[in-house]
This record gives sequence, structure tokens and C-alpha cells, in this order.
Amino acid sequence: MAAFSVADVKTLREKTGAGMMDAKKALTEAGGDIEAAVDALRAKGLATAQKKSSRTAAEGLVGVAVEGTRGVAVEVNSETDFVAKNDQFQEFVRNTTEAALAVDGDDVEALKAASYPTGGTVAEKLTDNIATIGENQQVRRMKTVTVENGIVVPYMHNAAAPNLGKIGVLVALESEAGADVLEPLGKQLAMHIAAAFPQALNADGLDADLIARERAIAAEKAAESGKPENVQEKMVEGAVKKFAKENALLSQVFVMDNKTPIADVVAKAGKDAGKEIVLKDYVRFQLGEGIEKEESDFAAEVAAAVGG
Repeated sequence: MAAFSVADVKTLREKTGAGMMDAKKALTEAGGDIEAAVDALRAKGLATAQKKSSRTAAEGLVGVAVEGTRGVAVEVNSETDFVAKNDQFQEFVRNTTEAALAVDGDDVEALKAASYPTGGTVAEKLTDNIATIGENQQVRRMKTVTVENGIVVPYMHNAAAPNLGKIGVLVALESEAGADVLEPLGKQLAMHIAAAFPQALNADGLDADLIARERAIAAEKAAESGKPENVQEKMVEGAVKKFAKENALLSQVFVMDNKTPIADVVAKAGKDAGKEIVLKDYVRFQLGEGIEKEESDFAAEVAAAVGG
């Protein structure tokens, strides 16, 4: 019996863009391990890097809120998209995000213990929501950014309601320039971040495990080239450097002109304003990223319910 299911093949194809037979072969060779199969397909040039990272894998909403020089993004999950459209659920996400502004750090447990705007705690309101709506929900994560002088600009891509949606972005700009300069710049940068999905602010901030994985894939590709070892080493270093450049925000090419590095976009804005502008930090929360959503057979569920 195969060590994987039809659903696994579908998942692998969605993550990589690989063909049906290539996906099945990769899963067979990987013993059903989807992530190992992804790496194998990428090493063979049959997969698109990071495609899986931009796919939504859970329901609910992301909320963003800003107060003064502080901004926060919060993700709250639900079981179905139907609940995410519920006014009660949306109000909970909005109020929980507002409550997060008063929480130090990014501790979800601290957020749950925080005071809910209409009384009690966030955790108590969550329990009440689950009981009244009749579906499991969870406060999954939060991230805060701050500046000393400047502005935090919020952006919600395809908002379901004001400051609520599936991709929420915060851009922290440190500067003495006015809001008339920083707000439009922050909005443009936020739109870029939503579209380009950077993994870190700069290359030094990229996860070491992620770089190691890319290096291993590049090494396998280089080995298959049959070129001399010293050439292979240069190929690997070049591939890793290219990956870092494409995935670090400051070195990414601005999506609005497809030629200018983000660092240069920020520098030019500062020069034009006569005030230095520093892109200090950012947040990009996409609903469900990193969560594997269980596949269900609706027809089988209905048949089971009728049979029961």
C-alpha cells in the first residue's frame, strides 16, 4: 500500500505546481513525507520555491490595529469561512486586536488574559463565543511593532471589514518626516509586502534552517550538473545569495516598478523629504499560513450522518 493518499498528491501539487506523475513519484521516493517530496521536486527543478507559503490553510480572520507609534496584528482562527463572516466573530477579532495594543511582547497567553473591551478577559469572551456560535475558535498569534519617532502604517489586503481580512500588514517607519510623507510610503511598502511575501527584513534575519534547506537543494542541483567541485561551490553560493536577496524585504525589487530595491525606494523617499527614513520593521500575517487543513469528504460525512 502506498504511504500517501490522493489528498497528499493534491497537497503536493498545490504546494509546488508539479505535475501529477512527478508528484506521485516524489511522494513514493520520500515515503509519503510531503516536505521531503517538496525538496526533491525543487532539487529537480520541478517545483516553484515558496509557493506553499502563500496558500491559505485555515479559516478565520487577521486583524490589525494602530495606536500612536505602536501597531499590532492578530490572527484568530475558526473552523469555517461562514463563521469568519459572522458579525459576532468579526467584532471579537476587532476587539481582541484592540486589546492586544496594551499587551507587552507577542505572548498569546498574555493576550488571552488581557481585559476585553466590553468586560471580562479575552479568554472568557472566546469561551462564550465558542458556546454561542457553536464552532471552535482560537487566538493563534500576535505580533507588535513600534517606533520612537515616525509612524506604523496598517494595511489589509482585500479587507472583509475595516482592518479585518486574510492578509494583514504593518509597516514601521522611523523618521522625523511628516505623516504626509510616511503614510503614502508605508501604504506602498505594505502593498509590496502583501504581494511579495518577504521572509525577513534583511538577509541576516532569514531563518538559519531555511537557508540550510536552500543550500542543500542548491548543492543537489549543482552535483547533478557534473561540473568541477570548485564550480559547484560557486553555483551553490550564488543560488543561496539569490535566494536571500529575493526573500529579504530590503533587497527585494519593488513590485510597483519591478526594478528598484526596497532599500533604495525608502532612501529616495527620505532624500526627497529632507529627512532620513528607516524601514525599522514589518509584519505580514496571512490567514492560516503554516497550518495544514484537514481534507474532508463531504459526501461521506453526509452519508455517515444519514446512516447514523
